[in-house]
Amino acid sequence: MITTTESLRKNVLITGAARRIGASCARLFHEQGYNVVLHYHHSSQEALELCSQLNQSRTESAKAIQADLLNLDELRGLAQQARLTWGGVDVLVNNASAFYPTAIEDVDELQWNELMGSNLKAPFFLTQALAGQLAERKGCIINIIDIHAERGLKGFPVYSIAKAGLAAMTKMLAKELGPSVRVNGVSPGAIIWPESELSETDKQEILQRVALKRNGEPNDIAKTVLFLARDADYVTGQILSVDGGRTLFC
Repeated sequence: MITTTESLRKNVLITGAARRIGASCARLFHEQGYNVVLHYHHSSQEALELCSQLNQSRTESAKAIQADLLNLDELRGLAQQARLTWGGVDVLVNNASAFYPTAIEDVDELQWNELMGSNLKAPFFLTQALAGQLAERKGCIINIIDIHAERGLKGFPVYSIAKAGLAAMTKMLAKELGPSVRVNGVSPGAIIWPESELSETDKQEILQRVALKRNGEPNDIAKTVLFLARDADYVTGQILSVDGGRTLFC
């Protein structure tokens, strides 16, 4: 049975919530009193450990759900489970993302479908699946984009095209879903170094193009996402760059 206090809590669904930026968002929203649905695909150990930690802090306040977002049946199943867990979804954070280089002469259809699917198709269809619920609850959507959506990252053409599409989608859906649902985006800069190896020279070269001369932390993104969800009632269709001023030098 849902108690009165529990019914007043807001519920957030975060895709790709097991690690990195997604996990930071999950922890911060939970600290601020939200119930959290943690979506994951392959990172089951990390997702279940995080879910356990959150539930130890506050009983029955987190749920981990596995889904392949490239499979529309599984995506819609995720949306349905998220709706039913605590009676509704108030915030959707589209964070899950495939990221890897693609030499333009070697791009194949599988890479195209994976990068477009995770970064653009999945956020659209998850939004579609939850739009009615979010409208009923005057909810919001925050898409995690990328500063490279604007100018593109050399060597990552398909990823950059997909993120550019997500930026356009953010603005378009703000029109389509208003006034009941706000839709905004956050574009991270140098927050977490890619899991592929980067030399110290490469890292320093990147930081020289950052006004603050340092990389950010995942919590910098999480705090911005929370602001857009909780405190920005008159903000929609906007994309906030959280990049230490890097785009000033692009």
